[in-house]
Amino acid sequence: MLMRIVPVAPFLLSLFELNWKCNMSAGHRRLDIEESGDVTIAKFVDKKILDEGNIQIIGNQLFSLVEDDGRSKIILDFSNVEYLSSAALGKLITMDKKVKAAKGKLRLCTVRPDIYEVFAITKLNKLFDMRDNLEQALEGM
Repeated sequence: MLMRIVPVAPFLLSLFELNWKCNMSAGHRRLDIEESGDVTIAKFVDKKILDEGNIQIIGNQLFSLVEDDGRSKIILDFSNVEYLSSAALGKLITMDKKVKAAKGKLRLCTVRPDIYEVFAITKLNKLFDMRDNLEQALEGM
């Protein structure tokens, strides 16, 4: 069977890519996004952030907040998170760099004591602005 390649109009390809991205992100959403004034609150959906595929999706969704949406005041709410892998820490470090490069502010809140211990052992509690709860995280943003 002989196949013929037919050129696709660029705008159709763009629409296809946009639709594909929307479907993929909606089907694999790992963050609930809310707004409080000019502050973006990203709440992790998963209790366990361990799987490499999910961590990649989370990273892409976080980075998109800064790179695509131009958001510069971001709070990451860990209230649902019970387990966090070291690979996820790498995404958080990259997110911090992206927010700082955009002259923005990044805060973490509602981190459970056992997860905070991982931040403390790795000295990442010195890198990140960490607050006990969402109300404290919103203050002065």
